[in-house]
Amino acid sequence: MRAALWLLALFGVAVAIALFAGENQGTVTLFWSPYRIDLSLNLVLLVLFGAFVLVHAALRALSALLDLPRQALRWRVQQKERAMHAALLDALSQLTAGRFLRARKSAEAALAQEKSLSGAGHAPANSAQIRALAHLLAAESAQSLQDRVARETHLNQAIEQATRRPASQVVQETHEGAVLRAARWSLDDRDPQAAVAWLSGLPQGAARRTLALRIKLKAARQARQTAVALDTARLLAKHRAFSPLAAQSIVRGLATDLLNAAHDTTQLQRTWESLEAAERQMPELAVHAAQRVVSLGGDAFVARAWLLPVWERVDTLTDSLRVKLVRALEAGLDSIDGAWLARIEQGHQANPRDATLQYLAGMACMKRQLWGKAQLHLTQAALGLQDAGLHRNAWRALATLAEQRGDTPAAAQAWKQAAQA
Repeated sequence: MRAALWLLALFGVAVAIALFAGENQGTVTLFWSPYRIDLSLNLVLLVLFGAFVLVHAALRALSALLDLPRQALRWRVQQKERAMHAALLDALSQLTAGRFLRARKSAEAALAQEKSLSGAGHAPANSAQIRALAHLLAAESAQSLQDRVARETHLNQAIEQATRRPASQVVQETHEGAVLRAARWSLDDRDPQAAVAWLSGLPQGAARRTLALRIKLKAARQARQTAVALDTARLLAKHRAFSPLAAQSIVRGLATDLLNAAHDTTQLQRTWESLEAAERQMPELAVHAAQRVVSLGGDAFVARAWLLPVWERVDTLTDSLRVKLVRALEAGLDSIDGAWLARIEQGHQANPRDATLQYLAGMACMKRQLWGKAQLHLTQAALGLQDAGLHRNAWRALATLAEQRGDTPAAAQAWKQAAQA
């Protein structure tokens, strides 16, 4: 459409010129004593237009001629800038390819090119960022080469360059990246305190990024600061930094370490209450906490209270976890009440083929001096138990029951089975 309009305009101009020139009878007379020169007005206009074009072309040519030195200088600056960026890209490529020595040389070449440009007064607009990135690449290469002196030198220079223009968002992010890399290198050096110190210098928003939280988690685990590591793992789980299963496993492991660090029942109780509700619902964690209560000589009633949510889901537990649950409950059977005895009996009735629950029911009946039911449950459970420890305990209990009723042959046979188990 635009081309058609231009064509119409061109035709219009041509028609106007033809009409003007065709009917124009005017003349221009020049008096140059003693001469008189008569010229056509059309010719005069044409000569004036040609002179204008010629002068304009001559001025443009003169301007281009005078601008040649500046163009040459700009071309040289562009070549140096291209060489600088090419060296920077080459350093990144060599670093990702594992050629750390070449990467450091390329980064240093980029720094040399930038210094040459800045010395000539032609520093790029993002020169601070370029210098910071080049120093970071050189420091990363030095870290891979185990050259800590060169790494610290380039790191300090990168941070110095990145803090020269704090108002620039890009340079600020480069500074945050340098700090994160420094914290990561401190972890590689097994210096978690230095890593935490680096992270503490980050702004609040940067400190809550997934990468920063991952580094903080590793630093806390290296420093054996389990409480800090657990809080950090919770944040990472909320940020979906791990898969649900991996997040649950990490949180469970850290919570287990936190429970293991308790030295008495009071401290264990505070630790348990500091856990989140979802964490206290984890079967593995609740069973372990109950076992810790028993091992520290705590109240078995507290252990059973912690195990109650797990017991309500006993049907969904794995075999190994069900065995741990039974052992945790068995340790406190001396003080078991009627409510828990009813729960155990109901659990066995709901799963009559589960030898583990039948074993627990038999041991509970034995503690309550219900000898007949204990004999029945333990005899049936001993035939189906897969866990060696429970199998041995069942035969030992049967041997004790046989001795109580004076059945020496049955007791001897039960002790033999216990020894073989």
